[in-house]
Amino acid sequence: MEQKPARPPRLLAPAGGREQLLAAIRAGADAVYLGAGAFNARAGAENFGDGGLREAVAACHGRGVRVHVTLNTLVTDRETGALLRQLEEIAESGADAVIVQDLGVAALVRDCCPSLAMHASTQLSIHNRKGAQAMKDLGFSCIVLARELTREEISAIHQEMGDSLELETFVHGALCMSLSGQCYLSAMLGERSGNRGRCAQPCRLDFRSPQGREYALSLKDLSLVERMAELAGTGVTYLKIEGRMKRPEYVYAATAACRAALDGEDCDLDTLRAVFSRSGFTDGYFTGRRDLSMFGWRRKEDVTAAAGVLKGLESRYRQEAPRVPVSMSVSIRAGEESRLVIGDGEREVEFFGPVPETALNRPTDGELCRRALEKTGGTPFRLDRLECDIQPGLMVPVSALNKMRKEGLTILLTKREEVVPHPFTMPEGEPGVHPKLLNLKYPELRVRVERAEQLSPEITGPAARIILPIAELLANRELIPELGEKLCAELPVFLAPGEEEKALADLIALGEAGVTKALCGGSGQIRLAREAGMRVSGDYGLNVLNSIALRELGKMGAEDVTLSFENNLRQGAALGDYLPFGVIGYGYLPLMTFRVCPAQGPGGCGRCRGESFLTDRLGKRFPVVCRGRRYSQLLNTVPLYLGDKQGALEGFCHVTLRFTTESRGRCQRVMQLWREGAALHEERTNGLYFRELK
Repeated sequence: MEQKPARPPRLLAPAGGREQLLAAIRAGADAVYLGAGAFNARAGAENFGDGGLREAVAACHGRGVRVHVTLNTLVTDRETGALLRQLEEIAESGADAVIVQDLGVAALVRDCCPSLAMHASTQLSIHNRKGAQAMKDLGFSCIVLARELTREEISAIHQEMGDSLELETFVHGALCMSLSGQCYLSAMLGERSGNRGRCAQPCRLDFRSPQGREYALSLKDLSLVERMAELAGTGVTYLKIEGRMKRPEYVYAATAACRAALDGEDCDLDTLRAVFSRSGFTDGYFTGRRDLSMFGWRRKEDVTAAAGVLKGLESRYRQEAPRVPVSMSVSIRAGEESRLVIGDGEREVEFFGPVPETALNRPTDGELCRRALEKTGGTPFRLDRLECDIQPGLMVPVSALNKMRKEGLTILLTKREEVVPHPFTMPEGEPGVHPKLLNLKYPELRVRVERAEQLSPEITGPAARIILPIAELLANRELIPELGEKLCAELPVFLAPGEEEKALADLIALGEAGVTKALCGGSGQIRLAREAGMRVSGDYGLNVLNSIALRELGKMGAEDVTLSFENNLRQGAALGDYLPFGVIGYGYLPLMTFRVCPAQGPGGCGRCRGESFLTDRLGKRFPVVCRGRRYSQLLNTVPLYLGDKQGALEGFCHVTLRFTTESRGRCQRVMQLWREGAALHEERTNGLYFRELK
């Protein structure tokens, strides 16, 4: 049986405001993504509040363009009411999908508006097959994949999920240095959380590598415009252009170039590069070439090049683009009103004109009708097929044909723009208010270490749980009979599709040796650990800020969760008891997670032993810790420490002391101070625990 050819991917363009929306539509986007006001990851964009969303959806649907609304920030319990009102507005707009990061928000969408499709935001850090399966189980119909995946890894996820789940991948635009959803740099340095749409982009400042390389946290913009055929072969449904904060000229240039490339036509790469780039473009993640060629920053010559092309681009999206094909059928018969039927495949409109007269000169024929009816300029329509039923010797004035065409297309556009709202049910009771059943005064003490050599009786004795990375436990199996039920295996934060089988086998081997618990910082890791028969604890990377997210993680199999360290302690302690939860009490907090290491040299990793650093403009050193040369993490310059503030931890079920680069002696000293409730007399931070996160 001949295999049905795959549908070409759809082009998804950003629309930060009304002008950008027009530019995206007229440059050939199949779909747009935009914010409705609050709770979207680009709070600084114009967005579409105050009734503008419904108008935007109508305009897009009239022109055959889908609308994905970004509802992709983390929310707190006290914000749940406002979020539900925002969701109701989205449902009433008739939008095609919402893009969601917060698992609690996903549950509300699923319960209140089940007909509205949910897309898993790239902020959910989905980078493996198990994560894709977990998102499908939660009701997502599409996943925006992590930007860090290669062509082969994208294909592997598609092969696993088939047609049961749509995939979306970025093809052009700015690249975050960190794995999306795992960046806390802006929040920790300036209380502006990228997970809540307020990123201040401190990574674009001049951090220096150990070799003195400038702007070591700034990547070039992604561009896969020349790889559209390869992308289509991976099975992705949506090709996404980043840029909701960009001006409309950029949106037009990027969308037009991607459209042309996707259609197999020549694209204007020179204009695209001139309108915005950071020392050029990169395809390093897609090809797997993760080296220094990926890095770049906005230079003076880049700005100068943009100034020369912006004005010329503005005029290109001022006119309607004839993107919607229509069929027309004209009937001209003696003694009957002339009749025109226009259809778009789903709707038909019928319009009548004058009764034809006997032709004195040239009668109206098919050629004359086509010339009159194909003049659809100024509308979003183009004549695709024309059928004529014309009795010879009759004449209808061209002006009448023009009038029927014009008024018929106006009616058709009005019908296409009719909004069809999604049914929405507001939940009963006051949203975001949950019972507090537990009131633990003394949280369970847990210890996480990077290396087994950091352990000692002074550490293992007081700790109720000892957490080590999988590889470290496998290399030190003698710890298993010694520490027994205290041990917990930490899964990698980043686990590519090709690494899942080994991780599963390693967990099974640890389970057979007596390890029963696993710490998981991602949804895919939770699913994998459950398959290995492990009891699961959720880690900070799951980004829990609200009670409903706790409930959802419980359904996924987690027994307890460490809350995001972006939480305020007062708000965190008030979360409902759907699942036991705790916090990090000590540690050099991981601020970013990299798949391309910023500390590498011209030859790559070289002789690096896995610990390096970056230096900011003030001379502060940020440690960079390698995880088996698969990914690395940027740590804060000073440790979080709450040992002298343990009274604020009442109500939490556990607290974790998180050791990374510390010596064994340092670990012992911190443990002793913690048990004494004493201060750490050195530069330290309270993190965001006593501040209000923006």
